[in-house]
Amino acid sequence: MSNDYTADLVTFVSDDGEEIEFEVLDTIENEDGKFYILYPYYEDPADAVNDPGEYYIFQAEEIDGEEEFVELEDEALLDKIDTIFRENNKDLFEE
Repeated sequence: MSNDYTADLVTFVSDDGEEIEFEVLDTIENEDGKFYILYPYYEDPADAVNDPGEYYIFQAEEIDGEEEFVELEDEALLDKIDTIFRENNKDLFEE
C-alpha cells in the first residue's frame, strides 16, 4: 500500500500575474449552489508554519461555459457553508 498523497490543487492568477496555488479541502453542493473550500498550498511544509490557518470559501459559477470561482458576499450564506464544512470535517477542528 502506498502512502503517496496528491493534493487537489487550483491556481489563481492575481492582477499582477502572480500564480497562487490552493488545495481543495472540500466541495459542497446543495440547494444554494456549489462551493469550494480552499487552503493555501505550500510545496515545502516548513513554509506552512507561519500560515495563519485561514481557509477560503468560493462559489462556483458557470461563466461562458467554464466553471469559475466567485467570492461570497452574502454573510449568511458564507456562515451556512462554513458550518456545513466544519460539521463534515469536525476531526480537523478538534481543540
